[in-house]
Formats: sequence, C-alpha cells, structure tokens
Amino acid sequence: MQTFDRGPYRVRLAASADDVIAAQRLRYHSFIRDTGAVPRDGELDADAFDAACEHVVIELVATGTLVCCFRLMPFENGREVARSYSAQYYDLAALETYTARMVEMGRFCVHPEHRNPHVLRVAWQAMTRYVDGNGIEMLFGCSSFDGADAAAHSEALALLRAKHIAPRRWLPRPKAPKIFRFGAMLRRKKPDPKQGMQRMPPLLRGYLSLGGWVSDHAVIDEDLNTIHVFTGVEWSRVPSRIAKLLRS
Repeated sequence: MQTFDRGPYRVRLAASADDVIAAQRLRYHSFIRDTGAVPRDGELDADAFDAACEHVVIELVATGTLVCCFRLMPFENGREVARSYSAQYYDLAALETYTARMVEMGRFCVHPEHRNPHVLRVAWQAMTRYVDGNGIEMLFGCSSFDGADAAAHSEALALLRAKHIAPRRWLPRPKAPKIFRFGAMLRRKKPDPKQGMQRMPPLLRGYLSLGGWVSDHAVIDEDLNTIHVFTGVEWSRVPSRIAKLLRS
C-alpha cells in the first residue's frame, strides 16, 4: 500500500521501529489507560504478533500526530489461519478450507481526541487499498465492546444474532474459557434495530456495512475489560455501492 493523503490525514505503512512503538503507545492509550483494563509496564500495548504484521498509521499531515493505527497479518489461505491472533480465542477449523488469500486486521484504535467519522472512513479506504493491492478475498478479526459485562451489550448482541451470524460453513466454534453464547442465550430476545446499531462499536458497524458476519458467541476478556466477537467479511460480497465509495 502506497502512502496517500485524504483531507488533513496521511496514511502510510510503518517504516521503522519508532513507528511501531508509536502505534503501541496509542494502543495502550486507547485500550488500557483509563478503561478498567489491567495496567502493563512501559505503557505499550505490544505482543509477539506485532513482528509478523504490517502496521498502518494515520497521521495529521500538518503535525505528524498519530490519530489512528491498526495492524495487518496476511495469509495465503485458510490453512494458515491457526497462526492468527484470533485463533487464540476461537476455534477456526471451519476456515481452514478457505482457498483464497486472507488478512487479519487487529488492534484497531483511534486517538480519543480524534474520534470522528472522517477518520474511520479514511481507515476503511486504507484497508480497501491494501485488500485490492494484495488480492485479498477475506478480511477478519476481533471486534470489541467496551466493558466485560456481556449483559450490558444485549441489545447489540441480539441484533447480531438476528441478522449477522456467520454462514455455517465458516462459523467459528468456542475455544476461550470465558464466553457468552448469545446465539443461544438471546434467541427469544427481539432486538430493536435502531438501538442495537447505536450500541454497536464503530469498527463493527463498519464490518456490518460491508456485509460482514460474526461468531455466535462473544469472548469475555476481563484483562482488557471488553468482550469481543469474531468478525469476517468476504470482499466479493461487499455491496457495490459501498465498494465504489471506498475506492473513490
């Protein structure tokens, strides 16, 4: 993916160790500081997957301030999916038969002082350029809700259950020790579509607008004070109107 500018923002791949450290610092600020998560030494959100990923950074052109970042781990096909971050928490055996190129998007975050729809649009345009440029057919990852109490997210989870569960051929199975099986637990709850979408995390709303789907259970991560669902989107199924906007 080549560097490009959109309005006040510049999008590029991390080019140095300092770029990656800046992303890890922003991730700490977004995921851990003042969120109820368990603190970590050094105020960096870093793990072993960082070295295997490409890191996308979005900065203000005028100042170089980092406002958004995420990382990408590509795979030739589903046979490699067990190496993904998501595979720590979900049984992805169903995806091992996927024959086309895939990429996992992870650690997506926006600086708290720069959370606005334009940053999200630029981020999705960057993702689209990467997908198109690398022949990717499936994008996947984990989408998190703030707060580890699954019941507090029941309206959004009920909407996911009603309209957005993964096709059976790709459906992830439980693996993590602490999960909320909303596919079964909320089967009698009739969701309010407006409230459910309003309570959906912005990243997950983006996935759903592309025709994305989710696991039928959520993983409870008490260390980060979140719950998350596995999320996937098959790029060939993105609505043409949305794809055109992302490529404009």
